[in-house]
Amino acid sequence: MKRFEALFAPHLPAAYNLARWLTASDAAAHDVVQESAYRAFKYLDSFDGANPRAWFLSIVRNESMSWLRLAAHTPWVAMDDDISDEAALNPEGMAMQAEHAHLLQQALQALAPGYREVIVLKDLEGLPYKDIAQVTGVPIGTVMSRLARARAALRVHLQGLQP
Repeated sequence: MKRFEALFAPHLPAAYNLARWLTASDAAAHDVVQESAYRAFKYLDSFDGANPRAWFLSIVRNESMSWLRLAAHTPWVAMDDDISDEAALNPEGMAMQAEHAHLLQQALQALAPGYREVIVLKDLEGLPYKDIAQVTGVPIGTVMSRLARARAALRVHLQGLQP
């Protein structure tokens, strides 16, 4: 149990973040992370000890994809926005920040899961390409091309959402 906690507990926030973006549901993300933690614990003996973050996020990704296949639909659920102290003092700043966060969330949710996952893993979680390749099970070149296409699609979608 201590080995499991030492290896994977530090990566629970990243696991939740990935699951949340892939499933578009807070409740589903919690379920996915819980099931992923169970699987990681169950198969801990098969873990080679190299890169626990990538290994655990691979499990989370696979569980998220399984959840998506089983779900009848994936409704978009708004996430709480973190508002800086400076913006909190300025109602106009708060409104603009909330609108930008909403547009970004809407644009990310519009992406296909394969594109969304590489953006979340690279731009939000800061994983190197090698680790993203391990998590997603595709070659590094595919990761890089998916990321480029995902960013382009995100940019186009955001431009289409601008008033």
